[in-house]
Formats: sequence, C-alpha cells, structure tokens
Amino acid sequence: MSQTRIERDSMGELEVPQEALYGAQTQRAIDNFPVSGQPLPPQFIRAVARVKRAAAEVNFDLGLLDEARAKAIIEAADALIDGQYGDQFPVDVFQTGSGTSTNMNVNEVISHLASREGLEVGPNDHVNMGQSSNDTIPTALHIACSLELQERLLPTLRHLQQMIEEKGKSLDDVVKTGRTHLMDAMPVRMSQEMGGWADQVAQSIERLEGVMSRLARLAQGGTAVGTGINAHPEFAERFARKLSEHTGLSFRPSDSFFASLGSQDATVELSGHLKAYACALMKISNDLRWMNSGPLAGLGEIELEALQPGSSIMPGKVNPVIPESAAQVASQVIGNDAAITVGGQSGNFQLNVMLPLMAHNVLGSIHLLNNVSRLLADKAIKSFNVRRDSIEQPLAKNPVLVTALNPVIGYNAAAQVAKKAYQEGRPIIDVAEEQTELSREELERHLDPAHLTQGGIQG
Repeated sequence: MSQTRIERDSMGELEVPQEALYGAQTQRAIDNFPVSGQPLPPQFIRAVARVKRAAAEVNFDLGLLDEARAKAIIEAADALIDGQYGDQFPVDVFQTGSGTSTNMNVNEVISHLASREGLEVGPNDHVNMGQSSNDTIPTALHIACSLELQERLLPTLRHLQQMIEEKGKSLDDVVKTGRTHLMDAMPVRMSQEMGGWADQVAQSIERLEGVMSRLARLAQGGTAVGTGINAHPEFAERFARKLSEHTGLSFRPSDSFFASLGSQDATVELSGHLKAYACALMKISNDLRWMNSGPLAGLGEIELEALQPGSSIMPGKVNPVIPESAAQVASQVIGNDAAITVGGQSGNFQLNVMLPLMAHNVLGSIHLLNNVSRLLADKAIKSFNVRRDSIEQPLAKNPVLVTALNPVIGYNAAAQVAKKAYQEGRPIIDVAEEQTELSREELERHLDPAHLTQGGIQG
C-alpha cells in the first residue's frame, strides 16, 4: 500500500496519499464520487487556475492579501496554467453539481504549492479569498470556452472554410448532375456545391463569434448567491480587467450575478451553435461519402485519399474513413447538446447544479470538433481527386436536362421527351431533336449543362 499522511478539514481528519498535492476535501470527493473515472478536462482546470491567479492579484491590489502570499499563489497558479501537475486533479466529472469539489481541489493544490517555502497559505482563507465555488466554476466555464473558441476551434473552422473554397475554385469547370431526394436533378458546378459547404462553415463561424460576447460576462463577484457577500465592492470589475489583460479577451462582470449563478444560458447557446455546426459537418461528410461511393457500383464522382486498408477480409478495399470519423463526432456533439440542454434547465433558485456535466460536455464538443474539422480539411477536402468520366457520362444522359426546354416547348412536351430518353437510355438532346422542331444547334444552346448552372432562361 502507498504511504499516506493525515489531512484535516472542517469535518475532521482523513488519510491522503503521501505524494498528493491536494488535501482532505479533494480526498473526500475522490472517495464519494467513484462514478466515471473521468476528471474534468485540463483546459477547465487551467481556467480555474486563471481565476485564482487574477483573484490573488486583485486581493493584493485591494490590500486584502499580503504580498508574499499573493506572489506564492500567483506562481502556483501559473504552474497549473502551464499544464503542470495535471495528475493532481482526479475528481470525477459526476460530482457535486456546483463543482465545489473541483474548486477545492484547485485551492488545495495551489495552497500546497504556495506553502512549500514555509509560508502558510490557506486553501479557503487565501486562495479562495473573495470567491465561492458558485461564482468560480461558472466563471471558469466561460473562460475555458472563450479561450478554446478563440485559440482553437474558430481558427480551425476558418482553415476548413478556406480549404473548401480553394478546392471548389480549382474545380469550377467540373459540371455534374445535381441531386434532390437522392435523385437526378439539374446540373451544378462542383464549385457551387462546395460553395454551399463553405457557407455552412462560414455561418457556423458567425454564430460562434456572436456567442463570445455572452461568454465574456462573468459570474465572478457574485460569490455564494449573487449578492457578492465577502467580496470587495470593486472585486468583480478589477477581476475582469486582470483576466482580460492575462488572456487578451474582453471579459466583464455579468449584468446580473443572479442570472449567471442561477442559469447557464450562454453555455446552452454555445452548445446549440456547436450542434448546428455538427449538423453542417454531418452533411458535408455524408456528401463526400456518397460522392466517393463505389468506385464501380456507386456514384464514383471523387476518390478520397487512401489512408488505410478498409477491410480485414476484402483485399484492396478502401473506405472514406475521415468523413466517417467526422460523422461520428457530429453524432456525439448532438448527444452532448442534449445533456447540456438538460443541465441548463437545472437552475434551482440561486444556483445551477449541473455545472461539471455542462463543462465536460461543452468542452468535449469543442475539442472533438476542432480535431476532426482539421482532419477533414487536410485529409479529405484538400486531397480528393475528381473522376471526370464518371461525372460526364451520366450527365449527358440526364433526362432532367429537359427542364431547360419548359419555356420553349412546355412542361408536358418536355416530360414526354424526358420519359423516352430515360426509357431508351439515350442522350436527351438526341430524343429532343426527334420530337421537337428545334434544330440541333438550338438544342445544344438550350441544353448545355455548363450554361444551365448559371440559372435564368436558357436560349
């Protein structure tokens, strides 16, 4: 058995592993919540550490914390922000709904690190000065989401949008059969099709940028129930300024601490936008899978990059693994949103009590979307090849091209031409030449697939 030491808190004594940097309250949480084995994400722990660092600076500036303790807390918090001591935060996601156990876990680790030189730095009296778990945890959630969006997901989505646009422009000369209801429809340029994908990503970027202003409103300063008890009257404003200086983002105190403690509407909104992007990601992924299908018995319009063998029994088979991965991520994000929505409904009076669940799921969604979107851009969109023969042959026989003749010969006559062309498997222009009074030259002008992608009345 590993060696232990005795730690004390307000409930009494408790054995803690000798090498642990945390104390009794963290150990109680470890013992009480052996639920999933999943701790909160590292980016969330770093965000809590940012709260502790900024709070120490503010409390020192206000004359509430002496210089030695403030400096020790700041140095310890910086170590956590840098990603050190990550194994010291084992408290399960499915813990107390306020996240108090994680707040005290961080308080105790910082206290332990800050006290190494013989200085007494208390986890509650000093590290947690002017704070409560009830404002610290929702603040950390907003900080973590803001940084993950700004530094990771938004740059990745811009990269994906750019990659789709560049690939689309390079394929502007490729005209293919459009499809509605999975059935042949009027032709489109591949650049137009991919332009639709790019705009879906652009709209997702726009939505996520919009929620940043709501995430910038922080609960810190509301302390236990939103009244700000035990926090200096200037604490909230000063805290937001310090945090803005540290991160480069524009944080400010919430307009209502009661709203920020009792609800998590901004997180629900963010999750909804992530879900909307997941739907776009699913659409793009499925389009790629359909276009890649075959290569002989499917559409076979494109060839995705061959990345790995596709079967343990069928030699030579290659599958669209990146779009499949992206589709699975999209499914997971949609599921995460359902849990976050339930969490958002769990504001009871002055506190939402599903904060760890919401933090775990929303940060997990951002993480998954960031990683798989970059893979989709670099290993699917950028590198696929077009099979022009597979596109041109069915396009020439597409009976729906006759739609362009509606203004010239009428819908019913055009329908008869389309029906015969389909039944006989002949190019639409040949049948139209037989059944109408239009010359071959006129028909070529009316039925040119490239011209049909420009809209309007042809001829």
